[in-house]
Amino acid sequence: MTNAPFTVGIIQDSATDDVKANVERGVEQVREAAKRGAKIICLKELFNAPYFAKSQHADRFDFAEPIPGPTTDAMQKIAKELGVVVIVPLFERQAAGVYRNSAAIVDADGSLLGVYRKMHIPDDPLFNEKYYFTPGDASHGVHDDRADQIGRLAKQASGFHVWKTRFANVGVLICWDQWYPEAARITSLLGADVLFYPTAIGWHPAEKEEWGDAQVQAWRTMQRSHAIANGIYVASPNRIGHEDEPGTQGITFFGHSFISDPFGRIIAEAGTEEAILTATCDPKLMETIRRNWPFLRDRRVDAYAPILSRYLGAA
Repeated sequence: MTNAPFTVGIIQDSATDDVKANVERGVEQVREAAKRGAKIICLKELFNAPYFAKSQHADRFDFAEPIPGPTTDAMQKIAKELGVVVIVPLFERQAAGVYRNSAAIVDADGSLLGVYRKMHIPDDPLFNEKYYFTPGDASHGVHDDRADQIGRLAKQASGFHVWKTRFANVGVLICWDQWYPEAARITSLLGADVLFYPTAIGWHPAEKEEWGDAQVQAWRTMQRSHAIANGIYVASPNRIGHEDEPGTQGITFFGHSFISDPFGRIIAEAGTEEAILTATCDPKLMETIRRNWPFLRDRRVDAYAPILSRYLGAA
């Protein structure tokens, strides 16, 4: 754990079909977050494109690009210029037929530390992610003949990883991962000071009146519980705006991005408007909370083997 406080920034916004314009806008938002004091800045899930997984169309694979590639190049440049860490979630083309929902981690010197690839892939109405995304696995390093341009990459032994950036130890999980305490626990045990959850979650318009508030509160509560159970900061940038999909009512992304401290207290939050949130995280608070609520100490690791089973109930 690092000792000095650090300020994180998360960006809540919408996206269009114009990838180049989305990236240019993202660069300016990173610049604005840095101006507000943020040293570690995270964009929303698939930040440089619309949420294309609302239905299954093979031509939407064209939104994907390699890592490193044009989007990470732009973010490495701004990270180096401003001396900030940037988490860059995008649709990655790893190889022919292998596409990932990924987040590149760029350090404050502009070097590409590595890539997190979303481990849990949903398949729901208007969230057809299994069609597009191969889930993350043990092969998480960046492999490219431009290795001389991407700096020293962190070695990754599993699907979950923590990166030692200039300012703090950063863990990244993506959207559907946020519902799984196992992912938060493992990343915390790897030494993260803060967990980032870049997200694209929204309402089915027909369900909003009945379920809308409950869905937002469940989303926030689940992630706040990860902060409490692990004594860690959590920062979750979501997208906003309505995105149409022919033959459906589309999705209205509900925003409500937030940053939570290790008590689960929300220390910065947004509504459904465009927003850049910042908050200072203090590792000393993590130390204090973990001393007084020693959940990590009291874990019965000798008794948890059954969790590796899919189901344990009676047939």
